[in-house]
Amino acid sequence: MRRHAARVGDQVDALRAALSRNEVLVEVLARAAKLDLPGWYLTAGCVFQTVWNVVTGRPPTAGIRDYDLFYFDDSDLGWDAEDEVIQAGERVFHDLPVDVEIRNEARVHLWYEDHFGVPCAPHTSTEAAIDSFAATTCCLGIRLGGDGRWRVYAPHGLSDVFNLVVRPKPGAGSPQRLRDQSSALA
Repeated sequence: MRRHAARVGDQVDALRAALSRNEVLVEVLARAAKLDLPGWYLTAGCVFQTVWNVVTGRPPTAGIRDYDLFYFDDSDLGWDAEDEVIQAGERVFHDLPVDVEIRNEARVHLWYEDHFGVPCAPHTSTEAAIDSFAATTCCLGIRLGGDGRWRVYAPHGLSDVFNLVVRPKPGAGSPQRLRDQSSALA
């Protein structure tokens, strides 16, 4: 048990070291923490692509289209409430050279089918939303706690991320869904 814990700790340290090489990601994390959104995580392509870039010797920000910031607030599922958060985020991130896409994961089921062509059950948390990604590599989120410490959510571990593996998670559906979702997250 202790050996496994040390290995997981080493992987988390390696993740933080890799992600810290992406100065934009570190700045997005710091600013996102100040927004104090419920259950927030920086997730998807900006996280795993940064690791892949570092592992393969590319510039840490190469190929990253946007930075996905998820949060979960089911107290108001109206668009206006989410848009208010998006507007606050635009003020916080306006001077960064990237797009930060903020989405309330409590609302995803309201628009997902129109966007992707298949229904999506309501998520119960940000972690549940991250769990819904089709590939194990994508199921990864990071945030800063109130104490400034990094929190990592990686339900399938970090091995696939560091080994550049895109593996369908159990029950992920068709290979086409995996390709579609992975390209949407990159």
